[in-house]
This record gives sequence, C-alpha cells and structure tokens, in this order.
Amino acid sequence: MASVEKFPMLADGYEGLMAELKALREERPLIVDAIEEARAHGDLSENAEYHAAKERQGQVEATIGDLEDKLSRAQIIDPSSLTGDKIVFGATVTLLDDDDKPVKYQIVGPYEADAKIGRISYNSPLGKALIGRRVEDEVEVTVPSGDKFYLVQKIEFI
Repeated sequence: MASVEKFPMLADGYEGLMAELKALREERPLIVDAIEEARAHGDLSENAEYHAAKERQGQVEATIGDLEDKLSRAQIIDPSSLTGDKIVFGATVTLLDDDDKPVKYQIVGPYEADAKIGRISYNSPLGKALIGRRVEDEVEVTVPSGDKFYLVQKIEFI
C-alpha cells in the first residue's frame, strides 16, 4: 500500500490555505452566474465572456482540488513545542553570512515560504543545507549567484 506524503506546515500557513480555499468556494456561484449571463448573449462560439468564465471556472475548480488535497495531508507543526540542538522544520535560525552580517530564517513548508519575511522552504537549497546542522556549524550552499557560506549562530524554536 502506498503511503500518503504529509505536508509539514505551521498553523498560520494552514490557516492561510484555508482562507484561500474559502474565498475560492465563495467565488463558485459568481462564476456560474457569469456563465449563465454570457450564455444568454447567444452564439457561444464567438462569446469571449462565456469562454473567459468557463476558463476561470476550470482554474478555480483545479485550485480548490489542489488546496483540498494539501490540507487533507497537512501535518501542522508548532515550533514552540520543539526542542533540541539541531535545525529542524519550524526552527528559526540566525546565520552569519560571508560579511559576518546576521541573517534570520525560519524553516517552513513550500506553501508558506517567503524569503522577504525570513521564511524559507525546507526543500530550498539553503533549507536543505541547514536541516540537521548545529550551532557553530559552517554551511555551504550553491545558489544561482554562486556559492554562499554561512555560520550557524543561533537556533530557536519560537
């Protein structure tokens, strides 16, 4: 029997996906109304509004299916309940870069990653390089702009 892959995510990432799903479900009747209105205009072969509404309906239904799948396989992790001296999913890590400037990242799932706010995916190049590391470990990661070197300064579970 095949095992179902779980998607680790933080509670706020789960809530974000739930909000997106709710908004799409609320859009469904509006799309149906738009299709009905476009149908009333007659010839469907050259009816741009009809084709646009049908295309949007397909996009919404596909996204709803995708979100329902992710949410059904979500494994919510509370970083404050974690402990240890290794970097794991949910950990907030302070690194020193090549110029000894501190940078701070939280290791999150791919659906909640946003480097601009300091959240990187555990499957990103840096995320993969950090998992399992400890304080004072040196980390080398290859990114499109070249090799980067970091020193793990602090690991927090907040």
